[in-house]
Amino acid sequence: MQIPLQITFREMDSSPALESKIRENVDKLERTCDYITSCRVVVEQFGQHHRQGKMYGVRIDLTVPGTELVVSRESGLNHAHEDAYVAIRDAFKAARRKLDNYTRRQRQEVKTHEAPPHGHVAQLFPEEGYGKIETPDGREIYFHKNSVLNGGFAKLVAGSEVRFVEESGEKGPQASTVQLVGKHHIVE
Repeated sequence: MQIPLQITFREMDSSPALESKIRENVDKLERTCDYITSCRVVVEQFGQHHRQGKMYGVRIDLTVPGTELVVSRESGLNHAHEDAYVAIRDAFKAARRKLDNYTRRQRQEVKTHEAPPHGHVAQLFPEEGYGKIETPDGREIYFHKNSVLNGGFAKLVAGSEVRFVEESGEKGPQASTVQLVGKHHIVE
């Protein structure tokens, strides 16, 4: 870090043990992301509540290139935060998630969802109760009428566009699930 870690205790005495725990957690964050420029941590003790003891809140401000990531864990209704160590743990878990998301965005690692396999009905044998799907790469996949969802076998015609789940069969690839594609569908 370019700026040394700042730890502040509000409405409570400073604690070497809590400070050590905070430093340990900050070190873990720095191993995850080596370009944190500054980190400020505020641990605050809230007054006596009627039914419970003192509560703790933790705020973490991380500065990284281009932005500041803020995590604030107020005590609220979380009775676990009657323990300062638990409040610190929860706040640093949230900070780690935010830092991981920031790092992924910086690396332009975006989650993508693969389009389900699709094709069109190449051959249909209604009397025998099966058909064949032709995939975009020219392969033929066998399917049985019972594998077509929602009783849709009767609606199929040669050329119908379908999505399917492929598996290995006794005589080669076959579709275990076939679904007729509607107007709104995903195609690569």
